[in-house]
Amino acid sequence: FSKLGQGDSAGAEFDDLVDAVDALGAAGIADPDRVGITGGSYGGYATAWCATRYIERFKAGVFNDAASTEIYKGLTTEIPVEDRDVHTLADPWTKWDFRLERSPIFHAEKSRTALLIAGGTADTRVHPAQSLQLYRALKLLGRAPVRYVRYPGEGHGNARAASRDDYARRLMRWMEHFVLEGRSELPPWELGPEVAAESPVDEG
Repeated sequence: FSKLGQGDSAGAEFDDLVDAVDALGAAGIADPDRVGITGGSYGGYATAWCATRYIERFKAGVFNDAASTEIYKGLTTEIPVEDRDVHTLADPWTKWDFRLERSPIFHAEKSRTALLIAGGTADTRVHPAQSLQLYRALKLLGRAPVRYVRYPGEGHGNARAASRDDYARRLMRWMEHFVLEGRSELPPWELGPEVAAESPVDEG
């Protein structure tokens, strides 16, 4: 079961997420109109996919350090062999049409899900351009709230306590703002008086 996703990026394994949302809604455990999704790295890829491909099921999403364009992910990562042998089962310069269709950015025009994108500027596992491209596409389209937070000097996952704290606060506020409160406009950039005035981030 754990290997069903190999060679099938964003296929059966992400369909499981959507099926789980539907099942929880049908059971009355979750409110189908107030569902958020979040994750980092490959979980961030799942978040970006669900926020662009399955927009009717997700009110908001938050991800960090994640791929949005499968076409060149394997050519810009520090782990190209692992990416091929564990995930894609194909060399990164092959299966162009499949990789394009399984890229969240390919579905960007459909997106109506409020999306918070975050990532370190020194990430060598998933190149920061992956975040920037999806942010730029969604921003230009202007059909859903989107924000991009960059953490200077951070790699694949924040190492500094201040960066981790900032990200956690932004994630919680994003979900409260869009999922719990049902708002449609962006929340303020500033986090509030409880956060140090010297923020470790810059906005895209």
